Parts: sequence; structure tokens; C-alpha cells
Amino acid sequence: MGKLPKTLRETIKAITKTHLIEKNGLAMGQCLTAVGWVGGTLPELYEDKGMVELSMADVAGGGFAVGAALSGRRPMYIIRYQGFNWFNAPIIINYACKSKEIWGVPCPMFIRSIAMEGGIGPVAGSSHHSLYYRMPGVIIRSPMSPLEYEKCYDDFMNGDDVYYVSEHRGSYGNSEELENITFSKPDICLFPISITRFAAMDAAEILTKKGYKIAVHHIETIKPFRIDSKMKKSLEAAGTGLVLDDDYCDGVAKAIAFDLFKETGSVMEVLGLENKTAGFSEKVDNLPPNKLDIEKKVLDILERKK
Repeated sequence: MGKLPKTLRETIKAITKTHLIEKNGLAMGQCLTAVGWVGGTLPELYEDKGMVELSMADVAGGGFAVGAALSGRRPMYIIRYQGFNWFNAPIIINYACKSKEIWGVPCPMFIRSIAMEGGIGPVAGSSHHSLYYRMPGVIIRSPMSPLEYEKCYDDFMNGDDVYYVSEHRGSYGNSEELENITFSKPDICLFPISITRFAAMDAAEILTKKGYKIAVHHIETIKPFRIDSKMKKSLEAAGTGLVLDDDYCDGVAKAIAFDLFKETGSVMEVLGLENKTAGFSEKVDNLPPNKLDIEKKVLDILERKK
């Protein structure tokens, strides 16, 4: 696709434009051409170029996208708030995710599911990739940088699978690639997912200044989750790991923590959303762990480790 634009926002916009104009694809969802073109991630195109505005009926939206996928149009189905997955999931899981296995008919669709945080209430919410994690027939990715997103899209176009792409509006301005931090013998290994990857890097910097060796292994591919040799060696050396997520801990975070424990025998803990519904005000909101939350959790783990 040539030289990448500067930010993740611009990257998604360029990829979408290529998908519509050159790949005969579709972009489908609610309020795509209004309210800022989905955080500035969509090109200013309309129905004649494949930008399909759907009615404000989430249950029906998933059905339109599945039908488009079965007809060969490889839709980008855009769910503006991840909390709306609870309305979309039945049709996507029962038809798109099962189609290839049951009927031998692929249903390739690129589900852009967008999380955000702070004051948006119980329906919208943060990430909900755990909803799809338990189901067969779906690949779950969470790219937070331009190169990661381009790789995710290329993988989708080179296969025929359902892709659930767990995005976060907080990453759209990012132009940096997120590199792992490694030590020969770290004090602890962090395994951050989605927007917590940025907070993990900040927390690691704070803790490094205090004399700790904090390894950070970014998780972009949530499912299938694979433990590479560097990740395994680092965690075995540390003996302790912490999985970070902006979803509820009882889903992806604990599943990945268990896989890491099973592979290495290391002590694993998780940190994510609290087990409560978010409200609209700051006092009752439910936010993903920030750098100070992570710092506090790591220090607590290391104190108990002594």
C-alpha cells in the first residue's frame, strides 16, 4: 500500500478508501458520514462508492453485514461503540463465524469494533472482545499502531475468515510502533492488550526509574493467542506475570493468563475493568487501568513475591 500515513487514524482512513475504491469492498454501519466520520477514520465517500449507512437498529446491522460478506463484498462492518456488540453478536456468531465450518461457505467480514472511555454510560463502554473470544470461527486482533493495522488488514484480505478488530479511539492519534521491552532477568512481565499497551509502557518507565526491571510483551493478536519463544523465556526468567486489558478480567485476560501459566508455570495475575456497570458520571465510571493503577499493582505483586 506504499508509504504509511503518519497516524493510526490516517492509516485506517487510507486502508478504507483503498478497500472501497480498489477492492470492491463495502463499509457499513450507523452514523458513518456524520459526527466526525467515526473519529476521522473514514474517507468522505458515499453510497455510490460503497459507504453504506444503516438504520439505527443494531440487531439488523449485523445481518446486513453478514449478507454482504456471503455475497463476496468483504464488508468492513463498523460498530461505533463496543457495547453495541451485545445487539450484533447473535447474528455474527451464529452465521458469520459458523458459516465456513457448517456450510462450507466462507463469510469474510472485517468487524471494526470501537471502544472509548469516560462518561459514555453503560451501553457504550470499553472493549468487549471477550464476547467473541469463546466462539470458534473468528480471529481477534487489536492493532494500536499504523503498521499493526496494515498487517491486520492484509491478513484479512489474504484469507477468508471473520476478523473482529478491537479498536480504541484513544489510539487513533498514535504514530509510533509499540516495541517490546525485554531483560535477561526481569522482575515481572507485563502482557498488555488494546489501549492498556500505552499505559503499560508509561508504568514500565516509572518503575524503571525506581530500579525495577519491567518486561513488556505486547499482545496484538488476541485469538489465536500464541506464546513465542522470547515471551516464554522472559516469563520463565521473571516467574511472575501480569495481563492487562480494558475488558472485564473474567474473559480474555484470565484465559491468556492461564495459557501463560500452563506453558511456563509462572505466577499470573490480571488487571482490567472492575466487575461493575459503568455510569455516566466520573464517580461511577469504569475505566481501564492507567499507568498509576499498573504501577500500584506491580509494586503489590513484587512485595508479595519477596
